[in-house]
Amino acid sequence: MQNFTTKIVTMLQSQNLFASQGGPIILAQVENEYGNVEEAYGEEGKSYLRWIAELVVGLNTGVPWVMCKQDDAPEPLINSCNGKKCGETFVGPNSPNKPSIWTENWTTRYQAFGEDAVVRSATDIAFHTLLFILAKNGSFINYYMYHGGTNFGRSASAFVTTNYYDQAPIDEYGMERQPKWGHLKELHAAVKSSAGPLLSGVQVNFPVGPNQWAYVYYEDGGTGQCAVAFLVNPEKHGTPVPVTFQNGSYVLPPKSISILPDCKNVVFNTATVRSCRRV
Repeated sequence: MQNFTTKIVTMLQSQNLFASQGGPIILAQVENEYGNVEEAYGEEGKSYLRWIAELVVGLNTGVPWVMCKQDDAPEPLINSCNGKKCGETFVGPNSPNKPSIWTENWTTRYQAFGEDAVVRSATDIAFHTLLFILAKNGSFINYYMYHGGTNFGRSASAFVTTNYYDQAPIDEYGMERQPKWGHLKELHAAVKSSAGPLLSGVQVNFPVGPNQWAYVYYEDGGTGQCAVAFLVNPEKHGTPVPVTFQNGSYVLPPKSISILPDCKNVVFNTATVRSCRRV
């Protein structure tokens, strides 16, 4: 483990690929979902975690290291979430000095021979992506996968089909899979337009219905005006719910989040799909 990890990192450093060297690599990961088996090894498992943390920190990459699905990731390694609903399931960073990150936002699932393809809707991905930002103060979300691919020959794991994550926003052949690709593109644009308040504003949340919530970001340390608002309806079933926010009336479809970049007008709702074409 030490020899392999050191060799890979050294190769990357020799090509100046880490962000600290001016390269594109902004994060590095060691281990993958080790937390799923850690308990079986008792104290030795915890000792291994501490050892691997010391090893990678000592490699001086100049970028943060993460451990996926590792709630007890040792300092300074960042624990992260993998799954479909991290806005609901993530326990949060295990230290106040660590950001809240989602390393695998599953856009679908790999397919085994004999199984039907797993299709995760564009609306479900958009809802949980935005919920993670709001409910967990999410600062980093990585889609897994955003681009499908091909397992050539015998390169796939046991029973996994040749095509891999073909239901991703970009399919196995590099084609946009609509409406998933377009809907997420619109989500990203709406979030980006609100980047300032999300990064520097003060968040306040309060109910606007029986189980509906407003997440509001205020300027100037919380003393300024409303800079951006998000109206959340987590109810998965039922009819659209009318709510009132800042003297305005809004209707929230089930399992949806509306983005109001000016705290008045809705520019995007996660349950409303408008993009069925190339955009």
